[in-house]
Amino acid sequence: MIALMALGEARPGYELWRPNRAKAASQTSRFAVMLMLLVSSFLILVVVFGGWSILVGGSTFGIIGIVFALVYVLLAVMVFRWSRGALTLTIAFAVLLAIFCAVGAGSWFARNKPGFAEAALPTELIGIIVLLLIPVQLVMAVIASIAFTQEWHVEEERSLTDGSPPPRDAPSRGETPLETRPAPSA
Repeated sequence: MIALMALGEARPGYELWRPNRAKAASQTSRFAVMLMLLVSSFLILVVVFGGWSILVGGSTFGIIGIVFALVYVLLAVMVFRWSRGALTLTIAFAVLLAIFCAVGAGSWFARNKPGFAEAALPTELIGIIVLLLIPVQLVMAVIASIAFTQEWHVEEERSLTDGSPPPRDAPSRGETPLETRPAPSA
């Protein structure tokens, strides 16, 4: 009978090891993605709370901005936990937010005329922050793309005693050695 192992389990005497997570490039990419996500969340919240009183559509766009910031914080936590799937979501949200910022940045500068209400922060400052969000999002998308290619999910078995990989003739996970398999019945 073939012994099946659950996903994420190693054979007795071995442990699962993720060699790509130990690389300096992977750790740097992970840190950079988390930093960019948290910086983006902060900038989004500055724009939302600094311009809350004059956001078009009232609090609806403010709530969308707050949700975006919370999603970014959640993605940062997931990247901290080495979730490779969070990287694809990070790329998608970064591109989406960059498009929103590119479309809406000009409207903050157009408020520099008499008769327009002022926000808690000067509208020119909010416009500059929105413009700053565009390259931040693009850089974050590039870094997350690089991190995605580093294959954080790869697992290998290594011996608990000496840290070496299993011998070539050792059965792979879920198999039993050939000598202990039952003979096929005729």
